[in-house]
Amino acid sequence: MARSLLKRISSLFGKDRDETTTVSAVAPVQVTTAPRVIPEAEHQIPRKYLDDNAMKVVYRILDGGYEGYLVGGCIRDLLLGEKPKDFDVATSASPEEAHDLFRRSRLIGRRFKLLHVRFGREIIEVATFRASHDSHPANTDGEHGRQNESGMITRDNVYGSIDEDAARRDFTCNALYYCVKDHSIHDFANGYQDIQDGIIRMIGDPEARYREDPVRMLRAARFAGKLGFEIEANTAAPIQTLSPLLKSIAPARLFDESLKLLQSGYAEAAYARLQEYNLFEPLFPQTQKALESEQSELVETLLLNALRNTDRRLAQRKSVTPAFLFAALLWYPVQQRMQQLMKEQKMPPLPALHEAANQVLSQQVKSTAIPRRFSTPIREIWEMQIRLPRRDGKRAERLMEQPRFRAAYDLLLLRENSGEDLGGLSRWWTEYQSANEDKRGRMSRETGNGQKPRRRRRKKPSNKPNGSTTDG
Repeated sequence: MARSLLKRISSLFGKDRDETTTVSAVAPVQVTTAPRVIPEAEHQIPRKYLDDNAMKVVYRILDGGYEGYLVGGCIRDLLLGEKPKDFDVATSASPEEAHDLFRRSRLIGRRFKLLHVRFGREIIEVATFRASHDSHPANTDGEHGRQNESGMITRDNVYGSIDEDAARRDFTCNALYYCVKDHSIHDFANGYQDIQDGIIRMIGDPEARYREDPVRMLRAARFAGKLGFEIEANTAAPIQTLSPLLKSIAPARLFDESLKLLQSGYAEAAYARLQEYNLFEPLFPQTQKALESEQSELVETLLLNALRNTDRRLAQRKSVTPAFLFAALLWYPVQQRMQQLMKEQKMPPLPALHEAANQVLSQQVKSTAIPRRFSTPIREIWEMQIRLPRRDGKRAERLMEQPRFRAAYDLLLLRENSGEDLGGLSRWWTEYQSANEDKRGRMSRETGNGQKPRRRRRKKPSNKPNGSTTDG
């Protein structure tokens, strides 16, 4: 069943993922100390697209006597003709030295110490050149750097030179340094050519690099989905085997990574890569189990429709919220558990839903932590799925006044459009919202919920005389 699921997902992108789609393997990339310098006339990045505040940071660092470059994803995106979301700076100055250069700045992080320089709402992130722990053994004790027995880096504050920093970066396409002095690009790992060829390639030995930080596997899938690149064979080879390492990553960090994957405008493409490399299950184990259940087709269709809906809203510059996406991703695990509680413990629907929600969210936060500001709306969206069918009398009007009505209605639409038989309930609510007051009243009277109107109990007449009281 999982294999057929992968085939259906793969067909969306015009490729059969049972066949190898990764780029052929080559020897692991080694960084050179003498970078290829690509002049402005060749790379042709327009200067007007460079962020003014990021340039101010670099010039201030240079004036302080240190090296400074724009680096990483911003350069990659500019080369691809895209507008970068963020601009990052790399420098030879230590975090404390860089901090002294900027009045509106603060040091953050302990595992990986960084400097944030603030310009109004914009933040420019400044990172000191990192080096391998092995290359600086005298500097890897105490607060500087540390690895655990499996090779995962638990602290990464070992500083070095620019070529050592390039060697510590994950993929070749992210190891490009923009020099503001002559507007050239310094390429230490052939990343410029890999961008032109559409390749995601790990710097160094991929298995060792994934063990250092398993989140790099998610980053490989994310960049492949976002950029439409292929993952080079050596870079792809260890991922399926090492994917369980993600379960050792802090759930809060995986929540952030899941948002980057699924709420950045290319969720459908990223999801296909997550499934291809067995990376979805560590993030959403209950959803993956539902994908392999008897309801797999319904679950898959709802999931893909939710991801497409998110991508479409972002393309239209509309707002999205993790609460809605997580409510959709976890709906079938909740529904399946609710049905089980109703059958085995004879619970009424609403109490069964509440208990199922508690259990599913308690399990999910072990994988991806969900802040309360999102988990509360998730519960409310789920509860509305039980209340939306009950729309007789004044109930429909009151339901529309609920703050989660719109999100709950959107999930209802997705459910019915994905093949769940709800008797045309979403069409009824669509018509009701656009109807005038008279029509709404008529629709509510004609719902045919199968529920008899509740009869008010008549109060039994008292045998006591009027105005009597009881004595103690």
